[in-house]
Amino acid sequence: MSKLYIVPTPIGNLEDMTFRAIKVLKEADLILAEDTRTSGKLLKHFEISTHMHSHHMHNEHKTVDNLIARLKGGETIALISDAGTPAISDPGFLLTRACVENNIEVDCLPGATAFVPALVNSGLPNDRFIFEGFLPEKKGRQTRYLALAEETRTMIFYVSPHKLVKTLAEFVEYFGAERQVSISRELSKLHEETIRGTAEEVLKHFEAKPPKGEIVAVVSGKISVKDKRKDHDE
Repeated sequence: MSKLYIVPTPIGNLEDMTFRAIKVLKEADLILAEDTRTSGKLLKHFEISTHMHSHHMHNEHKTVDNLIARLKGGETIALISDAGTPAISDPGFLLTRACVENNIEVDCLPGATAFVPALVNSGLPNDRFIFEGFLPEKKGRQTRYLALAEETRTMIFYVSPHKLVKTLAEFVEYFGAERQVSISRELSKLHEETIRGTAEEVLKHFEAKPPKGEIVAVVSGKISVKDKRKDHDE
């Protein structure tokens, strides 16, 4: 029976790969990979010889119809990204939606994704949160910040290392210098670290020590006057 498997892959440490993920990738008829060179190293490590096709943001619009046809023909396809869970700030949504529209079964395996450990490590409230992923590059960036300035839930962002200092300066500008921020980088890797403090403190840290690696920024939500009074009373 045809099925699309969404298969999370490690965000750094290969030991985070699940037994089930390896089994699905070995048994699938085809693996769709964001970058076949990157995924090739992963497949080689786990002795997976399934054929791969490239499936990324620049070609996914063009390949969906063909992939749906193959799935309707009885094939089983597994989708992976360079790291983490596909469709979370990575390709995967378009194909998943097309499968749902065509009554093709979709099975997303549980597994690695960067924002969950970053949120938990932050020490910030995680009972209610929003995931923003990457902010708009230029158009719409300020508008998004202005909307988020009133957000009371914990906010999660993906940030490129060369844009972190700029982004932290924007946190200070739009959220305030005292807003609590947690920056996690290189999660599950050898040089993993989490830096916590006010937006201003964390900005000064990374101005003095330019960051490297994959980064997740977690920002506390705006505290209402009512909550401030409650905290003061307690």
